Amino acid sequence: MTTHGSVPLPVVDAWWRAANYLSVGQIYLLDNALLREPLTASDIKPRLLGHWGTTPALNLVWAHLNKLIVERSSNVVYIAGPGHGGPGVVANTWLDGTYSELFHHVSRDGAGMEKLFRQFSFPGGIPSHAAPETPGSINEGGELGYSLVHAYGAVLDNPSLITACVVGDGEAETATLATSWHLNKFLNPVSDGAVLPILNLNGYKIANPTILARIPESELTALFTGYGYSPRIVSGGFDGEDPMLVHERFAAALAEAFDDIEAIQKAARIDGVTDRPAWPMLVLRTPKGWTGPKVVDGLPVENTWRAHQVPLSTVRNNPEHLAQLEEWLRGYRPEELFDEDGRPVAFLDADQPVGDLRMSANPNANGGLLLRSLSLPPLAPHAVDVSGGRGAVVEPTRVLGRWLRDLISANPDNFRIFGPDEVASNRLDDVYDVTNKAWQGSVLPTDEHLAHEGRVIEMLSENLAQGLLEGYLLTGRHGLFTSYEAFIHIIDSMFNQYAKWLESSAHVEWRRPVSSFTYLLSSHVWRQDHNGFSHQDPGFLDHVVNKKASVVRVYLPPDANTLLVTADHCLASRDYVNVIVAGKQPTATLLSLDEARAHGARGLSVWDWAGTEAPGQEPDVVVACAGDIPTVEAMAAVQIVKREIPDLAVRFINVVDLMRLQDSTEHPHGLSSDDFDALFTRDKPVIFAFHGYPSLIHRLTYRRTNHSNIHVRGFKEMGTTTTPFDMLMLNDLDRFRIVMDIVNRVPRLRVSYAGLSQRMDDERYAHRAYTREHGEDAPDVIGSAGLPFADERDAHGEADDTGDDNASR
Repeated sequence: MTTHGSVPLPVVDAWWRAANYLSVGQIYLLDNALLREPLTASDIKPRLLGHWGTTPALNLVWAHLNKLIVERSSNVVYIAGPGHGGPGVVANTWLDGTYSELFHHVSRDGAGMEKLFRQFSFPGGIPSHAAPETPGSINEGGELGYSLVHAYGAVLDNPSLITACVVGDGEAETATLATSWHLNKFLNPVSDGAVLPILNLNGYKIANPTILARIPESELTALFTGYGYSPRIVSGGFDGEDPMLVHERFAAALAEAFDDIEAIQKAARIDGVTDRPAWPMLVLRTPKGWTGPKVVDGLPVENTWRAHQVPLSTVRNNPEHLAQLEEWLRGYRPEELFDEDGRPVAFLDADQPVGDLRMSANPNANGGLLLRSLSLPPLAPHAVDVSGGRGAVVEPTRVLGRWLRDLISANPDNFRIFGPDEVASNRLDDVYDVTNKAWQGSVLPTDEHLAHEGRVIEMLSENLAQGLLEGYLLTGRHGLFTSYEAFIHIIDSMFNQYAKWLESSAHVEWRRPVSSFTYLLSSHVWRQDHNGFSHQDPGFLDHVVNKKASVVRVYLPPDANTLLVTADHCLASRDYVNVIVAGKQPTATLLSLDEARAHGARGLSVWDWAGTEAPGQEPDVVVACAGDIPTVEAMAAVQIVKREIPDLAVRFINVVDLMRLQDSTEHPHGLSSDDFDALFTRDKPVIFAFHGYPSLIHRLTYRRTNHSNIHVRGFKEMGTTTTPFDMLMLNDLDRFRIVMDIVNRVPRLRVSYAGLSQRMDDERYAHRAYTREHGEDAPDVIGSAGLPFADERDAHGEADDTGDDNASR
C-alpha cells in the first residue's frame, strides 16, 4: 500500500457537509445560493424536483473515496446506482473543480453556484440523475438495476481500475442487479481491475421498506457471503449519533476493503494464486434523508420513506416549511465551507484529488479518450468463393466466426464477445481456437474452453451481457453481443436507456465518441421451426427503429459475404447501436466479396442477375426483399415467374441497410424521394418479402410516392414447431405466395394468369401435405438451401452448390 499522507476526518466531514449543502441547494434554490440574506419565498424554485433521501450516503461515500485516492493515488471510478442521485454526484464534481472546467459558465464561485442550483431539474438545465452531462458518470441513474453490471464491465481488461459502485437497496430488488452479484465469478484478478460494491442500506424505496433492510443482519451477511463476497457492515447516524463516529467506522472499513483488493491482486499477479478470491464489499446502513428535516407537519421524515424525494414540498407558500429549509441549509454551516466569493475554502483541498485522479475527471469515465481503434483483419481470406457460380451453401455466422477468431488474435486486450450461453449455438465457436471463456469457478474434466483468462463471457442473462458490454464500451473498449433473436427482447428497456445515453452524449461537447454497440441476432424467426412459437419473434427491429435516427442502424445481410462486410463496418463505427440479423443455418452465398462490399456501401441494390428486366426496360413489378430467408424465397419466386411468364419484367431489389427505406430527411442513411422513386418506381406494384413484421416496412416508407402500391409479406404471428418451409407458408412468405401476389397485383396478369395463381395455391397445399406425411420439407425446396437456380449458369459461370467444408453441419 502506497500512502501520500493522511487526510484528517474533520476535512472529510467538511467535504461531506459542503456536498450536502450543494445538493439541497440544487433541489430548492433559485437565488441566494450562499444564504447571505434571509431566505425568502422568491429564492425558491417554483417546481421542486429531485431526490434527497439517497443523497447524504452518496456524498459520504464520495468524500471517503477522495480520502483514499489522495492517500494512495488509487485509480477509481464512482458509480451511483441509487435512483436520481444526481444532486450529490453533481455537487461533488463542482466541489473538485471538474464541473467548472467542463462547463465554464458554471464557475467554481458564488456566481457559478447560483447557476449550478438554477439549472438542476429546471427547463433547459440538467436531469435529476447521473447522466451523460454528469462528469465521471458511466451509469444512467434514471432506470434502476444496472450500476453493478456497468461496474464489472468497466474493470474488464483494466487492471489498475477500481469501480466503487454504490448500490441502492431499492435498486437491489431489480432482476438485473440481483443477478449482477454473481459477476465476481468472471473477474480475473490478474488482468482485470476490481469492483467494490457498497450497498446503500437506507431502508426505504418511494413508499415502502426495502427487503434487504428488513432481514436479520446475520441473514444479510450470509447472503453476500454466499455470493462469494467478504462483507463488512457499517451502521450509524441513527438517533442523533455524532457523524464523526460514522466517519471513523466507514473510513476504517473502506481502507480495509482497499487493502483486501490490493492483497488479492498481489496474490494473483505476483504469487500465482489461482483460487477464486472473496472480494470485499461494504454495507452502509444510515438513515434515509440523513441530516435533513426529522419531522415535517408532525410526521417523521428522516429515516422514513417520506425522505425519498422532496421532504419540504410547499416551501414557497408555507412559511413553516421555508423556515425549516433555512434551518436545514444553515445547519451545514456554509460560512465555514465557502469563502466570501463562494469558492470552496482551502481547508477542503486536503480531501481533493488532483487532475485525472479526481473521480469526476477519470478518463475511464469518458472512454473515448482512451479508445484505440480495432485492428480489423482482412475479409478476403474468409470470404466464400463464388467464382464458380452463385449458390455455395454455408452457415453465414460460422464464416463470421472465423473472421472474429482473427479479430480476437489481433486485439487481445480490448475486444470481447458477450452472450447468454449462445456463442457456440450461433456458430461462432471458431473463436475458441484462440481464446477461452472467462471463468473463475471450478472446472470439471468434461468442461470445454473454460479458463481464468478468456475473451468470451457467457452467462444465461441477456441483461448482464448487455450491461457488461455497455460498461466495457463506455470505458474505451470494443465488443459484440450475440443472442437469439427472439430473446433479445429481454433487454428492451436496457437498450432504451443506452440509446438515450448515446443521444444525450452527442450533445455533450467533452464526451468523446465510443465504439458502437453491435448486436448479432441469429437463431432467428425463420429458422426456429424446431423450437416453436416461443422462439419466433423478429420484433426487436420495431423497437429499435423507435429511437433517434442519429443513433440506430439496422442491417439484414442476405448471405455470408455481406455479413462479413457488415460486421467489419459496424465494429469500426462509433456512437451507434448496430443491429445485425443473420442466420446460422446453411444458406446460399449470393454475392462475391467485391459485390458484397458494393452492396453494403449502397445499402440496397438492384440485382439485375436475379430479376428479368432488360436494360432500359421499365419494370412491370418490383420484387424487394430484406433478410436472408426472404431473399431466397423472393429469388425462387422470380425464377418461377421467369419460367411461367417470360415476358414479365421483374426488377429485383435487395435491402441490407433497412434505414435506407426511410426518407433522407428522417435518417442520414435514407434515400431521397427521387432516388427511391427511381428504384421502386412511382406507380408499379412492389412485393416486399421482409424478415420481420410487415408493418415496419410500411412505417419506414409511409411518405413514399408509391407507398400505396407496396405490399409486404413477413412474420404475422403464425408460429409452431414445424418444418422451415411450412413456417414460411404459415406466414404467407413462401415463394408460391409471392408468385400469387405478383399475378394478383400486376393488372394484366390477374385474368390471363389466374390459372398460374391457382397452381401456386395447389403447390402450397401439396407441400403442406408432404410435411404432414413425411415430417420434413419436400426435396424441391430443400436443395441448395431452397435456391432453385443453384445449378443454372449465371454471370459467374457454372454454379457450385457444394458449399464449404461446413456445409454439411
